[in-house]
Amino acid sequence: MDVNFNPDKQHTLKAAVSISGTGLHTGVMVDMTLKPAHPGFGIQFQRIDLPNQPVIKADCDLVTDTSRGTTLQVGDARVSTVEHLLAALVGTGVDNVLIELNGPEIPIMDGSSQPFVALITETGILEQEAAKAWYSIDENIYHYDEEKRVEMVAMPALDYQITTLIDFNSPVLGTQYAQLKSMRSFVQDIAPCRTFSFLHELEMLLENNLIKGGDINNAIVIVDKPVKPEEMGRLAKAFNRDKIEVKNEGYLNNLELRFPNEPARHKLLDVVGDLALIGYPIKSRIIANRPGHSTNVAFAKKIKQYIKKNKHVKDVPVYDASIAPVYTLEHIEKTLPHRFPFLLVDKIIELSDKHIVGIKNVTFNEWFFQGHFPNNPVMPGVLQIEALAQTGGILCINAMPEGKYDTYFLKIDNCKFKQMVRPGDTMILKMELAAPIRRGICEMHGTVYVGGKVATEADLVAQVVKRAGS
Repeated sequence: MDVNFNPDKQHTLKAAVSISGTGLHTGVMVDMTLKPAHPGFGIQFQRIDLPNQPVIKADCDLVTDTSRGTTLQVGDARVSTVEHLLAALVGTGVDNVLIELNGPEIPIMDGSSQPFVALITETGILEQEAAKAWYSIDENIYHYDEEKRVEMVAMPALDYQITTLIDFNSPVLGTQYAQLKSMRSFVQDIAPCRTFSFLHELEMLLENNLIKGGDINNAIVIVDKPVKPEEMGRLAKAFNRDKIEVKNEGYLNNLELRFPNEPARHKLLDVVGDLALIGYPIKSRIIANRPGHSTNVAFAKKIKQYIKKNKHVKDVPVYDASIAPVYTLEHIEKTLPHRFPFLLVDKIIELSDKHIVGIKNVTFNEWFFQGHFPNNPVMPGVLQIEALAQTGGILCINAMPEGKYDTYFLKIDNCKFKQMVRPGDTMILKMELAAPIRRGICEMHGTVYVGGKVATEADLVAQVVKRAGS
């Protein structure tokens, strides 16, 4: 991140960029392309080699395996070893990206995040108009795993900071710690740090054919016990080397350490990548003692539940007029074809791949009050639904590939008007996807909140249609 990087704005890539490499555990050669995405899209993976090209969101609730890296899965579609790429995206400030790959595993490259950081830097990072909503941790959140002797805590802080401590009872490693005081230091201090493995773990993986894509340059190998010459010969053969030796420091002679505490720094890198699966950018000081993928993911789930529980009171969206909106009126007009007097959304304050929150300020000067109960002004219910429809249209269009689109509503069900909307009211318009968008068909549940109470709600179905020539 350079000095002009604005952490309070969302960012994507300036252009698509590709890389190829072998998966560490599967041994499968994978082609991977990172593509720009709309604000609120988040980080999503797409297996373009599978039928229907399924999409898998970077979400801790979708983690199915943490035994040798972090694996996400939806149905039969899997993407494994995602942590190093996720760390690179967080460390460079990329919020919205579609990651297309034609295999089941992210390429291991050199075992660090550096190759992915170089890829992102090569194409460039684009600041988007949308504001980035940070979530503050207002109380200590603890996670313990007595069996693995892991302790993790998230504490209130003004920035995102991480400290990791490792102690594997190894005379080679000893006790190490690493610290990241600001994500601006990630690229230089953390991204180059490679994964590490103990020799006895490496032997087990080789015996069970669990590192089919392994290469001696993928990892730091720690040797904390005597090794017979015949074992060294077997390792040299496995990694296509003439000879392998153990350095005096207790490491295989495959590479030089990039930092004296590179193993601890890599554990910090893994924490950054795994906590990206929270799905919300956080401001907190994280302290992790002996972290691993399983505990990182369990901790991510705990933080995610805390945010979801405290993000809204009784699920009513919070509107703070002093906070910059995700989309201003000018951006809304670029997305929707509606104009005065029929544009009924003033701003967008929240936007993700599954929900959107808009604002409509109702004033006495609205055109419809001239003829709708002039002496007792009440906003027509049909226009409240239209305001929800326009808000939902932005959500649907935002999920589409590049181009210009219109939304046409097909059905309205379960419509209820529970409270009148009058001049001076602020309508908070919330639309949530009830099902994934398929073939341009969007099923949504809409709610209008006024004064902290539900005024109107309905289930709506719309179709997104690409404009001719776009």
